[in-house]
Amino acid sequence: MPARLLHTHTGSLCNRDMQISEFMSSQQYKQLLSSCATCDPAQQLELIRAEVSRYFQYVMLSHRWGAGEPLFRDVEGNPIYHMSTNGACGKLQAFCLVAWERGYLWAWSDTCCIDKDSSTELQEAIGSMFLWYRQSALTIVYLSDVPDTGSFVRSEWFRRGWTLQELLAPRSILFYTRTWSLYKSVTSLNHKADVAVLEELERATGIESRFLTNFSPGVEDARSRLQWASLRATTRPEDIAYSLFGIFNLYLPIMYGESAENALGRLLSEIISRSGDISVLDW
Repeated sequence: MPARLLHTHTGSLCNRDMQISEFMSSQQYKQLLSSCATCDPAQQLELIRAEVSRYFQYVMLSHRWGAGEPLFRDVEGNPIYHMSTNGACGKLQAFCLVAWERGYLWAWSDTCCIDKDSSTELQEAIGSMFLWYRQSALTIVYLSDVPDTGSFVRSEWFRRGWTLQELLAPRSILFYTRTWSLYKSVTSLNHKADVAVLEELERATGIESRFLTNFSPGVEDARSRLQWASLRATTRPEDIAYSLFGIFNLYLPIMYGESAENALGRLLSEIISRSGDISVLDW
């Protein structure tokens, strides 16, 4: 799990110790103790695992960054519901409220849940990001440039580098429009399971639906995976390589300040080393 999560009810940013403290003061914990006291000892571990997993389910946010995003230092010790409702703060609040309304106690956003001043934490986060999205109970995609009645095919979200893994990794995704309405009022619990939305996703990305619904990270068919990213862009040039590490299931050093060419060279070298496929050089 991510080291920090937003508590959707209070809006507080909680580290792991705080998350555990919240659990141990919860009604769910009391019920768990009661159940363990009366159940067969052989069933206790299974019961504990199930309840802890259920309590700590979390929702991930996928979005395009805008101006004035609240960062870690802004949110640390300052519940987000105490902040202005304008701009990017309002987006973070709306995300947590949607997660809360859907029954989830924990949420994660890349804007404020990572201390980007810590190179060690940033390295860990980039290396773990794909897994966090994969293990999330739900990923909410906020499309700030899509009106309620519009199509998301031309959204800038599909042109950004980091959002490729944020599309492929989660098993469950819901798309929200500019006003935080469900995309085209599709009330499915998972838009990846909706045929009409899936067809639009194929048109928007050029990625076959079988990869969108059941993607496995790794170096297999590496050339196609690189081509999916070829029309995307990142604010920092080297991020175009870093954003692909999870897709290829690679863990490489993050070296901000290096050129995009050097970062991609390290990525391609590792892919070829593991797969033996030199066709990736012509992606």
